[in-house]
Amino acid sequence: MLEASPLDEGWTLRHEGEPLPASVPGCVHTDLLAAGVVPDPFVGTGEDEVAWVGRREWTYERELPAALSGHEQTDLVFDGLDTVAEITVDGRPLGRVRNMHRSYRFDVTGLEGPLAVRFISAYAEAEAVRGTVGDRPAAYAEPYQYLRKMACSFGWDWGPTLVTAGIWRPVRLERWSTARLARVRPLVSVEQGFGVVELRVDVERTRVEAALTVEARVGGLRARAEVSGSTATVRIEVPDARLWWPRGYGEQPLYEVELTLLHGGAPLDVWRRRVGFRTVGLDTSADAHGTGFTLVVNGERLFARGVNWIPDDVFPSRVTRERYRARLEQAAGAGVDLVRVWGGGLYESEDFYDACDELGLLVWQDFPFACAAYPEEQPLRGEVEAEARENVVRLMPHPSLVLWNGNNENLWGFRDWGWEERLAGDSWGEGYYLGVLPRVVAELDPTRPYTPGSPWSGSWEHHPNDPAHGTHHSWEVWNRRDYTEYLREVPRFVAEFGWQAPPAHATLRRALPGEELAPDSPGMLHHQKAEDGNGKLARGLARRFAVPEGDFDRWHYLTQVTQARAVAAGVEHWRSHWPVCAGTIVWQLNDCWPVTSWAAIDGDGREKPLYHELRRLYADRLLTLRARDHGLVLAAVNQSREPWTGAVSLRRMSVEGAVIEAAELELAVGARAVGELPVPPGLEPAGAKEFLVADAPGSPRPGGGAAGEGLRALHFPAADRDIPYPRPRFEVSLVPGGVTVTAGTLVRDLLLQADRLGPTARADRGLVTLLPGERVTIGVRGWETPDAAAARAALYCQEPAR
Repeated sequence: MLEASPLDEGWTLRHEGEPLPASVPGCVHTDLLAAGVVPDPFVGTGEDEVAWVGRREWTYERELPAALSGHEQTDLVFDGLDTVAEITVDGRPLGRVRNMHRSYRFDVTGLEGPLAVRFISAYAEAEAVRGTVGDRPAAYAEPYQYLRKMACSFGWDWGPTLVTAGIWRPVRLERWSTARLARVRPLVSVEQGFGVVELRVDVERTRVEAALTVEARVGGLRARAEVSGSTATVRIEVPDARLWWPRGYGEQPLYEVELTLLHGGAPLDVWRRRVGFRTVGLDTSADAHGTGFTLVVNGERLFARGVNWIPDDVFPSRVTRERYRARLEQAAGAGVDLVRVWGGGLYESEDFYDACDELGLLVWQDFPFACAAYPEEQPLRGEVEAEARENVVRLMPHPSLVLWNGNNENLWGFRDWGWEERLAGDSWGEGYYLGVLPRVVAELDPTRPYTPGSPWSGSWEHHPNDPAHGTHHSWEVWNRRDYTEYLREVPRFVAEFGWQAPPAHATLRRALPGEELAPDSPGMLHHQKAEDGNGKLARGLARRFAVPEGDFDRWHYLTQVTQARAVAAGVEHWRSHWPVCAGTIVWQLNDCWPVTSWAAIDGDGREKPLYHELRRLYADRLLTLRARDHGLVLAAVNQSREPWTGAVSLRRMSVEGAVIEAAELELAVGARAVGELPVPPGLEPAGAKEFLVADAPGSPRPGGGAAGEGLRALHFPAADRDIPYPRPRFEVSLVPGGVTVTAGTLVRDLLLQADRLGPTARADRGLVTLLPGERVTIGVRGWETPDAAAARAALYCQEPAR
């Protein structure tokens, strides 16, 4: 039987000729940090002080243990090496590697002695490849397009430049005899009520003549097949298989699959995975609106409620199974049902996809290409195909994985970013996205759809980012316009859009100790990586608010409000246009360090107001007031499986709290549908002193009640700076597990910044608007010493313009 022995202990890292303790899995930066050689690059401007690390060579060393008797072959297996390395045993070369996204296996039978992994600087390798293949344009000046490495380790508009090296995934010895399982490819399908698992098996042999069989088991069902040469196929049909569904559509049953390689009845190797039975398709058919892009799971057409995922740490070896689970539970808790693994990052670990399988989170997986022209010559071309083949097979068992995507923004970049002229006919990646990658997916994983890129309109007949065709990235709004400009278009699928805000106050205090915080203080500027990011934040605020000079706390609060409102403007608009628009993927869920960014969850794992707003925006039922060509309408978005019926109250109100006019409408919306009701004449607010409130059953009523129990939509026709808000009055009281706020006036965008109560404190809701007489209870966990005065000091809301 194959025996695997981890080699995670006893490693050292050579630093200036001296050995330092090394952690495997890990990387040079984390080892130097643990040894006290470098400062924390996440704190202050520490990033700059460790820039030299990525430009050095580094060597990891340990003893390779002597082979044990009883096995014919011993393999040294690296699940991941970052990125360019030479491996030797007792000075004898085993091989040279150059791809972070692959695993490696070396025959070390009979070898023992010093094992060394010498990492060459990623910069040196990139420059060498550039010298061979020629220059290629990219969105950033760093040379990430010349090697197969996590692109964002070279920095991004939300990430630090920390170019890593190291043994970043587990390493082990595998000892075996006769044969082993080299590859198992599970094709999982649903056929006429049966769940079908067809296992395509490749074996590696030491004995060509040995008669081998494979036995598969799913639950109590078993099947066998003989190995012919080095391959076998075994198929099991599971009657009455329970379907795996995305969250909100059904349950997520998972089936254990076990495949055993046998010789004369004796087991040689075992492969185990979990699978789920479901069908998945992508409808890209043409219609009266253009070219669609709709995911279809088990025959159910979905509006995808998505978030973009970046590596959760710039040092990915630090992301544990528990951390993946916590972050993805946060996503599910916000109503998310799709996570896009973005192309400047990684094929994530099994822990990520296992959690998505269990939580019902659909996974859109980018191949790791982003924002650059990638050469198609060797040595890159062979590496690209090898990594694609390995990772497609590795991730195939996961039912959560529903889409392969060829790249992020490279087809768009070729057309719009001046690449075509600069390239002058040189290769740039099109052969990967329209050739190599779809061929690999079609050959190895025909159960899932593939799309060449995001954005992509389906063919070169349309602009790659045409909102009427395929996927669309909406960045003109953040970069140049007011967020109300989202309302001008109804893309078929919005795969990226977003708005920035700083992280939580406690996160800033940890990352910038001792700094007097200001939008343009040194640390704040260092932790703002977007081009003119602060300028865009300032212009976004100026369109809406009168921002007091020199008041950082107010600036911090208002930028958080603006981020939540901007994303809400887009999601409410696009969801109200289902099924023409079939999904939104907010940029972005998470951060890889403490930074001002588009994330809903900051680099310390704290939830911004945007996170809580997503819970409302991505709920099965959403109420929103929309301006249409024929006037104001109430749109009821019903993504639940049941019809939505009942009375909805509308109130035209003054900002002083008086009800000017009211009406009640009857709502009747089918399952997975959107309904619209015209707002009756006389209810549209007139000018900045009025607003409109729509409440669905269970929502608060005038004269009392708790806010947030039902569904509410608000429509303010003017920018906040023009609204004569009353001076907010509210009472604060402590209750078990939280704080209750009772409004004496209109209190708009009330926010408890729980982290100001203590670094571990978390609130269970974000922004809430109270009408006079209403109250809300905000749950707080992790608050060690509850105090009403402290709670009041941590509460923020809209105030009259100064």
